[in-house]
Amino acid sequence: MQPPVKYNIAGQTFWLSPQRSIYWEDKQALILADLHLGKSGHFRKSGIGIPQTVFKEDMQRLLQLVQFFKPQKLIVVGDMFHSEANKELGLFSRWRKDVSWLKIELVRGNHDILTKEWYADNDIELHQDKLVIDNIGFQHDYIPGEEPEDIYVFSGHIHPGVVVRGGAKQHLSFPCFHFAESYCTLPAFSLFTGFSLVQKRKKQVVFAIVNNTLVAV
Repeated sequence: MQPPVKYNIAGQTFWLSPQRSIYWEDKQALILADLHLGKSGHFRKSGIGIPQTVFKEDMQRLLQLVQFFKPQKLIVVGDMFHSEANKELGLFSRWRKDVSWLKIELVRGNHDILTKEWYADNDIELHQDKLVIDNIGFQHDYIPGEEPEDIYVFSGHIHPGVVVRGGAKQHLSFPCFHFAESYCTLPAFSLFTGFSLVQKRKKQVVFAIVNNTLVAV
């Protein structure tokens, strides 16, 4: 795995990982969005043969990130889960007990429809709309300009992707981190997702995730 890339913004130090996550050094927090845990199980219940290895690979990557960064806190910027409880979420509950020391804070996304009791039973602190820590905000579906100018916002929801162009008019699309002046849109953590192309504008920074490597676009 490529070493994380240091990125300073809003007076804070962050480390970008090609494993679709950011480590917030100042708060010892790992930041993710759009894990969609249980999505493959949801599809199987509907008769679509998605292998459970999809879920297991995402959970293994998450465990590796926890072991690498050793965060005190996991902040999930929405859509941690995909739908109602299923067998895969039972496996998550077992995983949660193995990392019971890790504080988990979830900013609710449109797919996070489990009961409040389920989140409480799995020791997940639920925030209904947004979370603000010092000058950093977290909101799943963020509309630029909603927060005061001194708050930098991390969001998810749209699963951003970007076109990377090569020689001979070749081009490919990849998931990305999209940093605007007042907000950052995080890539979907789940590998079992598509992405929506974003356009890089002036004063914006985009890192494409290409073969487990970060590439500045």
